[in-house]
Amino acid sequence: MNKPKLVVIGSLNMDIVIETERYPQVGETLLGERIQFIPGGKGANQAVAAARLGAETAMIGALGDDAFGEELLRSLQEAGVDVSGVKRVAGVATGVASIYVAEGDNSIVVVPGANYRVEPADIDRSEGKLLQADIVLLQLEIPVETVLYAAKKAKSLGKTVVLNPAPAQPLPEELFGFIDYLTPNRTELSRYTGMDAEGEALESAMRRMKEMGAAHVVTTLGADGSAYLTDDGGMRTLTGYKVPVVDTTGAGDCYNAGLALSIAAGRSLEEAVDYASVVSALAVTKFGAQAGMPTEDEALRFMKELKTTGE
Repeated sequence: MNKPKLVVIGSLNMDIVIETERYPQVGETLLGERIQFIPGGKGANQAVAAARLGAETAMIGALGDDAFGEELLRSLQEAGVDVSGVKRVAGVATGVASIYVAEGDNSIVVVPGANYRVEPADIDRSEGKLLQADIVLLQLEIPVETVLYAAKKAKSLGKTVVLNPAPAQPLPEELFGFIDYLTPNRTELSRYTGMDAEGEALESAMRRMKEMGAAHVVTTLGADGSAYLTDDGGMRTLTGYKVPVVDTTGAGDCYNAGLALSIAAGRSLEEAVDYASVVSALAVTKFGAQAGMPTEDEALRFMKELKTTGE
């Protein structure tokens, strides 16, 4: 069987994780316990996940002409991602997320850097990649106007478009009309619809999201699993898989990659949602966003174990 072909258009960040016993007060200097430099960015995470899960994957994005950019490119290449669509921007820093971990929680400051230099012209330069793709996967850590342009162009080429609408932000209404699969979490769903998305209100919020233009709506519910709208307008919920949690970073990105490549492979929406749940569960059992992404073989083994145990 031919490999599913994905093009991921989005962000590349270096995550700088600083662990401290507690957060510093204003004007205070603390000694940190540990610092780590971890390749990240929603776009790059999704590209790495898709490649490790067996999809033929190309990345379109932007990096600064600096050491972080080199490291992020290397991480993508080691996963088997085609990086010829990633441009280097001179005089601009690679995107950075500074993550402070203390007292069992974290706080994050993101400096987009080169990510905000991803332009419609970059999409045009990579039109050949779009033509070859089965699925185009987007997120919102690059300029919204570029996301809109990419979605519109992908649809004009007859491609299936998946949008992970994160981080939540104001979006042009016309964008939703170019989206085949929209994958908000519960908080994002509430933000975009202006409706409560908790409990029994979830189905109404998802229906409202579909009325806004997206062909299919899949909502991730964290430990509670996923929900999606069926063709007859009802809502179906699939429970998640219970696994020992090591690090939840990148789990949502792995979910989106698993969903997209499953759709590209011709699976039904129910099968695609279930596979996305499987691979995102595996992702939380390892440390690091990209380093923790499961391989296709690991996913198949886990699915066989689930059948054996009847879970």
